Amino acid sequence: MPRELSVVVWSKEGCHYCDEVKKYLKEREISYETIDVTNKDEWRDILQIKYNVRHVPVIEIGENNVYRAVTEVGISHLERVLNTEEAKL
Repeated sequence: MPRELSVVVWSKEGCHYCDEVKKYLKEREISYETIDVTNKDEWRDILQIKYNVRHVPVIEIGENNVYRAVTEVGISHLERVLNTEEAKL
């Protein structure tokens, strides 16, 4: 059975960049889980503690509960981390 990356997209309603990330992942047929932080400041607090950011999208990519986060906005940042993590599989 091939290993698969776990992908989590932290997003909010009305976020164009978040929608762009989800569209990109769907096009590449990469399954992902969404954490919607709309009106949930306590979840943004988690992002602040984990990654020192409060903005979305934040994309967590990894396996076996070891994640690497993409906090920079732009598909090129996501592609770079995805390619690196997929190469490890």
